[in-house]
Amino acid sequence: MLASCVKVILHMTQKKYQGLARRSTNEVLQLYSAHSQQQKLQRSSVVIQLYGAIKRLKCDLKSLHSFALELSKDFQRQSKTYLYQVLTAVQGIQLQNEAAQMFQIKAFDLEQSLQELTERYEKEKQKRRALHNSLVELRGNVRVHCRIRPLLPFDTAAGHLVSQDRQRRFSEEVAYAADDETVLVKCSRPGHASVNKTFQFERVYSASESQDTVFADVAPLLTSLLDGYNVCIMAYGQTGSGKTYTMLGPQSEENLVFAIEDESELGIIPRATQEVFRLISEKPPGSYWVEVSVVEVYNNEIFDLLAKDSCGKVFGVKRDVVTTREGKSDVPLLTQETVENASEFLHLVNKGLQLRVRHPTLVHAHSSRSHLVVTLTIATVVSGDSFGSSWEDEQTSQRLHKEVSCTFPQKMRESKSTSSSRASSPAQLEATEKMKQIKTRLQLVDLAGSECVGMSGVTGAALRETSFINRSLSALADVLGAIAEQRSHVPYRNSKLTHLLQDSVGGDAKLLVMLCISPDQKYLTESMQSLGFGTRARQVQRGQVKKKNFPVLSKAK
Repeated sequence: MLASCVKVILHMTQKKYQGLARRSTNEVLQLYSAHSQQQKLQRSSVVIQLYGAIKRLKCDLKSLHSFALELSKDFQRQSKTYLYQVLTAVQGIQLQNEAAQMFQIKAFDLEQSLQELTERYEKEKQKRRALHNSLVELRGNVRVHCRIRPLLPFDTAAGHLVSQDRQRRFSEEVAYAADDETVLVKCSRPGHASVNKTFQFERVYSASESQDTVFADVAPLLTSLLDGYNVCIMAYGQTGSGKTYTMLGPQSEENLVFAIEDESELGIIPRATQEVFRLISEKPPGSYWVEVSVVEVYNNEIFDLLAKDSCGKVFGVKRDVVTTREGKSDVPLLTQETVENASEFLHLVNKGLQLRVRHPTLVHAHSSRSHLVVTLTIATVVSGDSFGSSWEDEQTSQRLHKEVSCTFPQKMRESKSTSSSRASSPAQLEATEKMKQIKTRLQLVDLAGSECVGMSGVTGAALRETSFINRSLSALADVLGAIAEQRSHVPYRNSKLTHLLQDSVGGDAKLLVMLCISPDQKYLTESMQSLGFGTRARQVQRGQVKKKNFPVLSKAK
């Protein structure tokens, strides 16, 4: 019974668990089915999303492909365009290179043509200048060179009798060297149009040209000295225009003599002396003597600047100028020192310069108040038989010089009677009587500057000096005017200056006038006056300059 009950219970329990198992199985199946459906739904959703994404990606790929095609087409178009531009640029560069090469060839041809034309022009200019110089020689004209100095600090310095506004307005360049033969001056007045005036001279020097350049054009005249011609070189211009610098060179502030440290700055006077002694050195030794005198014309009086007192000290002695029976000007008792080289000459000139009168003005702090005349006399002695003929034999000339040295002392200032008394034999006396002394002169003149009293501001004694300076320069202009007009009377004696320079100005010397002008506007009136003087001087016809018959001395072989 119990066993059957247990069996029943077990069977019931089994049924129960079987029912539970079936329910669990069903639930599991339902859960699995639900999970399967959920997974299907999820997969379906993912697939749908993935499909949408793929679809969008296909659209994007399609758009990208279209963009890539469009970009490729655009790149090809731009590449073609840029390639065309590059090819065009390359062709343009090639054309430009060809054009540049053609231009270079043409430029080279033009340069060669220009060089040839320039050379031809220079040759023609030299020929024209040589012909002009020959014409000047034949007609006896005065050579006129013009030098324009640069603007200097004192041109704009305070102290002039003009206002600061006027100084600024006037401190401008109005005079220029248009070329090496033409001066261009801009003339202007308030309320009037500017007018350009030109002046022609044999040579014009710009402000930048050096002392070497100036002397290079002067040097050929010095050869004429040993050829038997007198030569005179004078500097003319207003005060402060550079005359003394041109003639002497820079001057030291202490003693106002010219300095010789920098040879490139030396003026015409020291350079001319060096050139004269160089030319003499090419001749047989002892065949020439050189003497020097230094005078100044101050307040229409002549002063000998090499005269010495009893103690041997140099001091200025008043001299007079006379006209000899031959019609030549002469200064009796004038001190003439014999020099053997340029150094001795410069030493003497420096001594004389220390006595030259100077006075400061508002225009120039070291204004020269006198006309300086430095004269080099070159002498030689020839026999009467051979006068005018050539000396080919140097031994003959040496012997003749030894004979003459006894009768013509080195100083060359003793009279012939004194010389004859020293002859030691009748033969020597006879030789002395046959000797003839030949002299040529080189006069180097640094004229005092013309002055406008209103600009210089001088008073008292300086005003009197200015009056004499201006009158003597006016007398020089009158003399040249009288010669130009071929008047019967030439007023040489109106001034001691013109009387002293009578031989040089009157036609017995090759005359070179070195005009010196300032380029500044405020000196325009004085510059125009100087240019006018130079223009009138060029018109002077004095006849052919006379030549002294020097012997032709051959140098030792």
